[in-house]
Amino acid sequence: MSASNESDLSDGLARFIERRSGARSVRVERLTRLLGGAVHHTWAFDATIEGGRLPGRHELILRIDAPGRAQPDVMALEYHLLDAMHGAGVPAPKVFFLGDDSLGAPFFIMARVPGETNPRHLFRDDRYAGARSVMARQLGGILARIHRVPLDRLPLDLLRRPPEGASPAAYEIDRLEEEYRELCINPHPVFELAFRWLREQPPAHRTGRPLVLVHGDYRLGHILFDERGAPAVLDWEGAHLGDPMEEVGWFCVRAWRFGNDHLPAGGLGTLEEFAAGYEAEGLGVAREEWRFWEVFGNLRWGVITVMQAKTHLDGQVRSQELAAIGRRTAETEYEILRLID
Repeated sequence: MSASNESDLSDGLARFIERRSGARSVRVERLTRLLGGAVHHTWAFDATIEGGRLPGRHELILRIDAPGRAQPDVMALEYHLLDAMHGAGVPAPKVFFLGDDSLGAPFFIMARVPGETNPRHLFRDDRYAGARSVMARQLGGILARIHRVPLDRLPLDLLRRPPEGASPAAYEIDRLEEEYRELCINPHPVFELAFRWLREQPPAHRTGRPLVLVHGDYRLGHILFDERGAPAVLDWEGAHLGDPMEEVGWFCVRAWRFGNDHLPAGGLGTLEEFAAGYEAEGLGVAREEWRFWEVFGNLRWGVITVMQAKTHLDGQVRSQELAAIGRRTAETEYEILRLID
């Protein structure tokens, strides 16, 4: 069944929920595709369930792989991580069902949390002025809570990690460079410089910390917000075990500031405000590593822009969004040079 056919998708969802919840009947209404997501599609819908384990009316979200881009392990990872986060005090939606083959692609269903994710609205709308004033510190605190989740609560068999005894920094640099070399497109001298610069930095202070859960894409756009701040962290498919400072640097990548370049912590505040929220949870921020991981984050985003463009140009997924992302490579090169200099 094609998930692009809304009527078929609605019927399939009703049958799936009925089967998994033991309900007498399920009615799916207001099925709406949400914006964004080149790899995973997100749909909002309401389900009225009669009988079974979940009677009543529920506002739900369907996360399903895009046609031709099935990643069952990734979908299972996100489902199990959301379940773990919800039980560990990290703001995350409650999950209900991990899917089967009935919708034609891997999927799961979770609760719909009120709020929105468009950073432009956060920065421009007066209604979010209060949220803007607290979110830098608040998101620092939430990130620390993610990093404090005990590893034995996580789906370790689904999480990638550095080899035993390896430096998480060296491991992530190697992975990124391997992806970059496999692209085989136009040369990017700034990226070559960045890889060399990262490898030349003193490694001693990046080898001794215990591994933590790294969200993998902790930034605006993947964080739900309302007038009071951030009620949920979304999009966990890139999670892995690694160095906590990797995530701090990624949050400060210039592309996620959306024009607020004077506020390096996600366009919301200063580095010290973000660090204060993080350290209030009992963890420390290695300030001497901040620039290293910020350079790495900008390099990673630069490689991603090249990869996204290639996906479009090769015809794997024809998408104006992917093509437009490919035009942002020069922005990352400029920022890398600024940081290194």
